[in-house]
Amino acid sequence: MKKVLIVGESWTVQETHIKGFDTVDLGRLEKTSADPLLGALRAAGIEAEYMPSHIAQYQFPDTQEALNEYSVIALSDIGSNTLMMDPVMQFQGVRKPNRFYELDKYVKNGGGLVMFGGYLSFAGIENKARYAMTPLARLLPVEMLNWDDRMEHPEGICPEIRLADHPVLNGVEGAWPWFLGYNRIKAKKEAQEIAVIDGEDTFMASMEYGEGRTFAFASDCAMHWGSKEFLEWDSYQKLIPNIFRWLAKEL
Repeated sequence: MKKVLIVGESWTVQETHIKGFDTVDLGRLEKTSADPLLGALRAAGIEAEYMPSHIAQYQFPDTQEALNEYSVIALSDIGSNTLMMDPVMQFQGVRKPNRFYELDKYVKNGGGLVMFGGYLSFAGIENKARYAMTPLARLLPVEMLNWDDRMEHPEGICPEIRLADHPVLNGVEGAWPWFLGYNRIKAKKEAQEIAVIDGEDTFMASMEYGEGRTFAFASDCAMHWGSKEFLEWDSYQKLIPNIFRWLAKEL
């Protein structure tokens, strides 16, 4: 397998400190939440490159040739606008390649693409991720909503396996841990629905697309939807690498 690219799972914070009469505006890059995902991949011997959201806006690969450096591209909690609205195009009026069309060509020609859930995945909070309105709607193995798709479950909710012999579940043992929410998605007819949640919503799905493969994971690979129990689950270290190996056609 070539290296894989993890995109998203980061945010910046702007805040105002009020000290009596005076105020101070502060800004910072918050610690990213990609560490569990990256750790599981690297522990399995998979070379993983990480691109936080504020870097991806400028530097996400915008040609199929650049994407071909990677066996798998993972999008996690990063909205479509960040990838679509290249600042050079937006503020200088310069034409730029459409990154989603390039991703389409990349997967059709053998690449792998996975989207993990989050507030800015699939439709996302207030439909701000809005992937149903992009070319990625063709690639992903699930139908997405055009409105806020968050299913919040502070009480915890567990997925149910529907396709136990799917390769991504190799070595995954024991009861699944709680999740605290997910994006409501539904597997396409041509996809394989691996697991469901809340009885009927798709939790994991996979699909062949051209010469490549795509995968959808409805909840988060990190907190908060990805609970502490999930991140500390022994099978997390099996499941995550399996997803990437399946996408790279090594499973």
